[in-house]
Amino acid sequence: MTDVLKAIKGMNDILPGSVPRKDKLPDSALWLWFENTVRSVLARYGYQYIVTPVVEPTALFVRGLGEVTDIVEKEMYSFTDAMNGDKLTLRPEATAGIVRAMVEHNALYNGPLRLWTLGAMFRHERPQKGRYRQFHQLDVEALGFAGPDVDAELILLVRRLWQELGLVEGQHVRLELNSLGQPAERAAHRAALVAYFEAHADQLDEDARRRLHSNPLRILDTKNPAMQALVDAAPQLMDHLGPESLAHFNAVRAALDAAGLAYRVNPRLVRGMDYYNLTVFEWITDQLGSQGTVCGGGRYDGLIEQLGGKPAPAVGFGLGIERLLLLIQELGLPVPDAAPHAYAVIADAALVPQAMRVLEALRSAGLSVQMHAGGGSLKSQFKKADGSGARYALVFGGDEVARGVVGVKALRDASLAQVERPLADAAAWAATLHGAAPDA
Repeated sequence: MTDVLKAIKGMNDILPGSVPRKDKLPDSALWLWFENTVRSVLARYGYQYIVTPVVEPTALFVRGLGEVTDIVEKEMYSFTDAMNGDKLTLRPEATAGIVRAMVEHNALYNGPLRLWTLGAMFRHERPQKGRYRQFHQLDVEALGFAGPDVDAELILLVRRLWQELGLVEGQHVRLELNSLGQPAERAAHRAALVAYFEAHADQLDEDARRRLHSNPLRILDTKNPAMQALVDAAPQLMDHLGPESLAHFNAVRAALDAAGLAYRVNPRLVRGMDYYNLTVFEWITDQLGSQGTVCGGGRYDGLIEQLGGKPAPAVGFGLGIERLLLLIQELGLPVPDAAPHAYAVIADAALVPQAMRVLEALRSAGLSVQMHAGGGSLKSQFKKADGSGARYALVFGGDEVARGVVGVKALRDASLAQVERPLADAAAWAATLHGAAPDA
């Protein structure tokens, strides 16, 4: 017997809810609901959709993310193209690819752009709950905007998304905020950090010693409990910010305050990529254990020039979809019913043409109708109808069709009597299937 081929570890199938599975990964109906909600929210803020390749030149991420980041050093899926020897990488994040596309196509020539994308990213790391080797991300970017107003807009956009998904800010998710200042200010802070950690070199773990002179800011993001006291006492970047950086940060805070959005200023909040400056933020939950960050972003004014474009400011965020949907499941939040409005039970194959004409009319009226296929007894078909989650069964029996009617049976309320509707004018009674009970 041939062995069954399985998906690569850490790369998961997204299946319909009707397909049984052992894990608790979100089903495809939950994904579609999330994606539709995202499209609705982003359209209200004037963001346009963009699609970039899954495979990019390796140099894009080395140059954009920084050679001494964990992503570049340890996590990228990189390979050499056998046809031409090009160094290629499966994208580990979306921002660099979007910026590359904008530079390549001179897209900012006519002014700033608000963009978003959604798709698969790849990082070679140990799979765990909410963290996978192939994961999916919503990425939202505002390119060409320098002011703090757009920083605040993006943060409030995320709050709007939470509201649409049923998440309560301050209860299910909370906002943390910081400023990374400008390169010169970060350089002064970096020098202070290096001096501080060199004076306490005996307390540094292996990762911290490796990063001490290459990327000391990342030491502040350590998850090692033994180093927390040392990190907490380290020099703070906020003390090195100049008047302009402070003014930008205070303007972001003022806009959030005016919108009634609560947040915590976290001076230890940093980003994993080298291209960030000024505003950085994270939305965090306590419901998913160690995988607490569900959304993170900030400003990266130097990246466009770094990737070969004319200097232009930019700000954006990324949101991990698997992690967010797991959070929604953990909280047991209500989600829209993905079941069809009706399920068509067809007593005889000879009745299929008449049934299909009615079902197409109902679908044209905006209803979701699933047709039974493959024959079977009425009893087995009603069992399928009930299992579909539909509110109603449309019963196409020989006697009913001969009289020019279809039976409409409520599946969720046994107290309701079956009614009949004319086959010839399905559009006229389609609206009755939207409600809790068909009109008598």
